[in-house]
Amino acid sequence: MSSPRDLVEKRRRALLLVNQHAGKGTHNVDAVVDLLRAGGLEVESHLFPKKHPIPDMIRTRAADADCVIIGGGDGTLNSAVPALLECGLPLGILPLGTANDLARTLGIDMDPLSAATIISRGYTRELDLGEANGHLFWNVANIGLSATLAQEVPDALKKRLGVLGYAIGALQLLVRMRPFAIEFEWEGRTERGRTFQVSIGNGRYQGGGMMVASTAEPDDGRLHVYSLETKTRLRLLTLLPMLRKGTQAGQEGVRAFTCTELVVRTPAPMPVSTDGALTTETPVRLCVRRRALKTYVPAEREAAEMPA
Repeated sequence: MSSPRDLVEKRRRALLLVNQHAGKGTHNVDAVVDLLRAGGLEVESHLFPKKHPIPDMIRTRAADADCVIIGGGDGTLNSAVPALLECGLPLGILPLGTANDLARTLGIDMDPLSAATIISRGYTRELDLGEANGHLFWNVANIGLSATLAQEVPDALKKRLGVLGYAIGALQLLVRMRPFAIEFEWEGRTERGRTFQVSIGNGRYQGGGMMVASTAEPDDGRLHVYSLETKTRLRLLTLLPMLRKGTQAGQEGVRAFTCTELVVRTPAPMPVSTDGALTTETPVRLCVRRRALKTYVPAEREAAEMPA
């Protein structure tokens, strides 16, 4: 086990990749780089107007790095997952997006300089990934209200209004949304219902602070599922405070359970979003990929596991 002093002497090589199109992507990266270098890292930084070149840059430059630091939101982090799995390097998160749900789950401060300090200290945690029809996700897969919201809320509105943009879009959508038939198959059982929304979480947060479940951890090996099967829209609105706290399980009109594998079916194909982007459709098969990626976290949230 290495000490922080050893890490400084070794000077970890960091590949810093920033999506400037993210909600706070125009943040002063120079200050972040200075802090990382003061913490003992050699930093190679690249700024991109979109997230799409980031996976290829990871593949191109990973051989000359000891860790990858990504500045962006959940969508940027999601797009990088396949490349991160290929290179096997620890991930540092600079939360520059709109929702930053993975950072929230891990207790990473929304201030990029504070997040950079966490990376420089070098404590890590091995995180699970969710998988939906082969599409990997950090936080959540959604069917229904949130998936439609991901399709309809423009990036410009999210960038301008942040989490408020999601709220405005959700209220507009709720007025015209109708419940739909759903079937769940897991652990030898099949259950059916009618729902406005199904969320399948690997992490704790979604949508900029809403909780899938207050007890969910991104390394517990479980998918945390809830389905909003209320009879009225008014009842949905009364559930909002519980959805913020992750205490909706057990409430009237809410089906909630955990599992390791799950199949969700609808009478006709419906879109499925993963970490806020539409990636597949029902029927969807979901599972957990255990302890897939190592990520830098605050020391107080994890035992002192230091990179070798």
